[in-house]
Amino acid sequence: MTVLTNRQATARSPQVEAPRSIGMIVKAYIALTKPRIIELLLITTLPVMFLAAGGLPPLWTSVAVMVFGTLSAGSANALNCYVDRDIDQKMRRTRRRPLARHQVSPRGALIFGIVLGIVSTAGLWVTTNWLAAVLSLAAILFYVLVYSMILKRRTAQNIVWGGIAGCMPVMIGWAGITERLDWAPLVLFGVVFFWTPPHTWTLAMRYKEDYAAAKVPMLPVVATERRVVLESIAYTWATVLCSLALWPVAGTTLFYPVVAAVLGVMCLWEVHRLLARLNAGKTGVDLRPMRFFHWSNAYLALLFLAVAIDPLLA
Repeated sequence: MTVLTNRQATARSPQVEAPRSIGMIVKAYIALTKPRIIELLLITTLPVMFLAAGGLPPLWTSVAVMVFGTLSAGSANALNCYVDRDIDQKMRRTRRRPLARHQVSPRGALIFGIVLGIVSTAGLWVTTNWLAAVLSLAAILFYVLVYSMILKRRTAQNIVWGGIAGCMPVMIGWAGITERLDWAPLVLFGVVFFWTPPHTWTLAMRYKEDYAAAKVPMLPVVATERRVVLESIAYTWATVLCSLALWPVAGTTLFYPVVAAVLGVMCLWEVHRLLARLNAGKTGVDLRPMRFFHWSNAYLALLFLAVAIDPLLA
C-alpha cells in the first residue's frame, strides 16, 4: 500500500485547497463574508433611508451606513462560517466555503469576524449615531449567538426567529437618518421577518438531503412537504399584508401600494402554485421550490425599490 506524504494527500483531497497567493487569501476572506447575502441586506437598507429622509438622503450618511453596514453583515457571516465550519463540510451547497476547504484557518476566520464587528460598530457610532451602532452590534450578536449557536441546530423554528437578524438593516438604515425608530421601519421589519421563512424553506426543500446529513432540523427535514408548503403560504400572505400596511403608516403616495399589491399578487400566485403541484402528486424537485425561492428574491428587491422611489414622487 502506498503511503502519501502530507503534501500529496492535500493535493489529492478536494476539500483541502490552501491558498498559494495573497490574491487567493484575500478572495477567501472576502468569501467568508458571503457577499451575495450582503447584497440582499443592502437592498433593504438604502431604500429605507430614502423613506426616512422623505427623498434623497444625505450622501455622506448614506455612504457611511452602507459601508459600515456591509462590514457589519460581513462580520456576522464570517462568524457564522466559524460556528458552522463542521456542518458546512457535510453539505453540497456549502462545502466550497473557505473554512470547509481549509483555505482559511478557524482562528483566522474568528479574528477576522471580530475585527469586522468592532470596526463596523465603531464606524457607525462615529459617522452616524449611537442607535445605528447599537442596532448593528445587536444584529451581529443575535445572528451568531442566538441563531448560529442555539436555534439553528435545535429547532425547526430556527429561521423564523433567527431571521430577526436579517430584519435589522431596515432599522439601522432608518436610525442612521433619523436617530430614532418609528412605525414605518417596524412595518418593513415585519415584511422581512415574514418573508424570510418561506424564502429559506423553499431553498431547504431543494437541499433537504444536505440539511439532513448535517443534522440541521430545517422544517423541510422534519416535516411533510404539505406542512412546509402550507406554512410558506401563510407566511407569504402575512408578508403581502404587512407590505400594504406601509401605505397608511408612512403616508406614501399611491405608487407604493399599487406596486406592492401587484408584486404581492404575483408572489402569492407563485407560492400557491407550489400547493397546486403538490395536490397534483408532484414531490421533491418536481415541486420546483426554487421557482418561488428566486421569485421571492425579486419580490423583495422590487418592493424595496418602490419604497425608495415613492418619496421622490411626493
